[in-house]
Amino acid sequence: MSDMDPSTLFSLSGKVALVTGGSSGIGRMMAEGLLRAGASVYISSRKRDVCDQVARDLSAVGPCRAIPADLSRTEGRAELVESMGALEDRLHVLVNNAGAAWGAPYADYPEAAFDKVLGLNVKAPFVLTRDLTPTLERAASAGDPARVINVGSMDGLHVQQLVGTGTFAYSASKAALHHMTRTLAVELGPRNITVNAVAPGFFPSRMTAAVLDRHGRAVEAACPLGRLGRPEDMAGIAIYLASRAGAYTNGAVIPVDGGTLLSRRTEAPASRGD
Repeated sequence: MSDMDPSTLFSLSGKVALVTGGSSGIGRMMAEGLLRAGASVYISSRKRDVCDQVARDLSAVGPCRAIPADLSRTEGRAELVESMGALEDRLHVLVNNAGAAWGAPYADYPEAAFDKVLGLNVKAPFVLTRDLTPTLERAASAGDPARVINVGSMDGLHVQQLVGTGTFAYSASKAALHHMTRTLAVELGPRNITVNAVAPGFFPSRMTAAVLDRHGRAVEAACPLGRLGRPEDMAGIAIYLASRAGAYTNGAVIPVDGGTLLSRRTEAPASRGD
């Protein structure tokens, strides 16, 4: 069979993936995409009942299990790493998607916002990647590296166009995550682990619901394709980066925003990529 055969080029058959923040929004979209491509998927999120229910729902697509964990806490991150180690000897794909946002006016923006948002959006992905590196290495080979996929945001690539959105810590955290992605790509490449990031624009989710209710038409108008992101858009980029098709992509930050970054036609609200 040809090495370019799409049936194998994009297949994740036999691979094991962990998706943090996998019970909703972009995390769930990615988890379902990985399942449909043949992977066995573990999802993690803070709320046990929600995480368990979503894993049951996704099990209709493929093998999916829940590992509830609060990744904002040192203990929660350690518990997730320990649980993965007990369940799997090898991890082929780690998706760092769990994140937080905080909006407040500039004059009142609290220091606590930076502690919470940077802790979950930057520190947690680093710690999980570091502590799961041995498990990733055991799944890796020169021809088919293990993968780390960080979920950043369009907000980490541009200055927000709508004044007054007040997501200072969020946009800073996503820019930091993008740069950390590049740094880890250089660090882990020699270990046959690639590290890439996606920078989503607006996708319907719990986090974006309020903004889309108020500004949905403006958001769509700011996108050259004239629409919001769809689940298959996020599933597709996850499958590409996790499969053999993306084996030589390393250190990239890939916008998935329909070209919104290139357009200044409309004062669109800031995006949130979780």
